[in-house]
Amino acid sequence: MSAQAPSAVILVRAEKFVPNPATAADNAFQADVPAGQSNEQTAAAALAEMDLVADALRGAGVRVHVFADSDHTRPDSVFPNNWLSTHAGGQVAVYPMYASNRRHERRADVLEMLKSSYRVQTIIDYSGLEPDGIFLEGTGAMVLDHVSRVAYTAVSHRADTHVLERFCTDFGYEPMAFDAFDAAGVPVYHTNVMACIGTDVALFALEMIHDEVRREAVRERLTVNGRRLVELTEEQVREFAGNAVELCGRTPDGRRRYIMVMSARARRSLRDDQVAAIEESCEIVAVEIPTIELAGGSVRCMIAGVHLDRRRPGLEPERTPAVEAIDEDPHTPDGRDVAGDD
Repeated sequence: MSAQAPSAVILVRAEKFVPNPATAADNAFQADVPAGQSNEQTAAAALAEMDLVADALRGAGVRVHVFADSDHTRPDSVFPNNWLSTHAGGQVAVYPMYASNRRHERRADVLEMLKSSYRVQTIIDYSGLEPDGIFLEGTGAMVLDHVSRVAYTAVSHRADTHVLERFCTDFGYEPMAFDAFDAAGVPVYHTNVMACIGTDVALFALEMIHDEVRREAVRERLTVNGRRLVELTEEQVREFAGNAVELCGRTPDGRRRYIMVMSARARRSLRDDQVAAIEESCEIVAVEIPTIELAGGSVRCMIAGVHLDRRRPGLEPERTPAVEAIDEDPHTPDGRDVAGDD
């Protein structure tokens, strides 16, 4: 498994998707649904796009875990990367969310799947900081360099530096925080709309970091180990060119296949030389998701990468006499009780 590019992902199939009005105030990327389009039509179009993303990833040899969500009170649940991240060594983080109607997107069944299918050692939950009014929305707020262990973070309502410091201490990352703005002076709400870091290439809108000294410090940190830097413009960021993610799939004969997944809209915004720089190390996989992008996020926001070692399927640990004595009822692998016959 690649340190930077996971070979498995989590997607949420949000059956009641609509752009979330509670997040529109600070998300300049959100847009209104087309006039006359009902919520039911919007949700149906978004579901089809979610299925296209899952099919494209499976077609590239990526393992995809899909969780259905029929709760109409979770319009943004299609974006699980904001509440969850996983890390090599069996670590999982759960994050505090800015919008109150997003906080119940956190799901115990997702965590139980990770524990039963992958090797999880520690789960650190920062969501208890929400009553204090401080937030860090996962790999939306941070763009993580898993190789050099750097957490690039545009400071905003959704990315508090105090929580960032705690995360970096707990998980062993170097914090690289900065202020980023669009041309109108509006802060970038999530770092992952302006930046994507792959194994050998990074896409980054450095021009949105207005402080020249900090901008050059970020540039130096990104490229110090030889990573190619593709500089994005603000116009390309508005087309979601920064909201991409590198994954590690498999070819039909089992060889590793590095892909850069983005929306078709993002792909169309890239110049030929930028595409060539990306494709020196990974293949671009682009999917049309115009309905989902109305919510202010794109493909990267939809994907929670799994950076954990997989448990061998069908292999269960030997049960000790102590476990046999106390565990009288049969259970499924994720620990839920199995109903017995009457």
